[in-house]
Amino acid sequence: MCLAVPMKIIEINGTRARAEVGGVLYNANIDFLPDLQVGDYIIVHAGFAIEKLDEAVALENLAAWQEVADDLQTNQRKRPA
Repeated sequence: MCLAVPMKIIEINGTRARAEVGGVLYNANIDFLPDLQVGDYIIVHAGFAIEKLDEAVALENLAAWQEVADDLQTNQRKRPA
């Protein structure tokens, strides 16, 4: 199974894009989606941008991922040492 997190494109150089999620930068090949622009949200798999997301959908997904991360962190603190 593969999990994908939306990433925001911050730079495009030819067929390569730099994308960011959670303050971490990733490189992605954008050959499959040639009409991407800086500011677009994408899903990346195996180094390739495979889908462009609507900003509202991307932000909703990122909020859901943040909820999961927050819950995991809360549960880690509750575990006995």
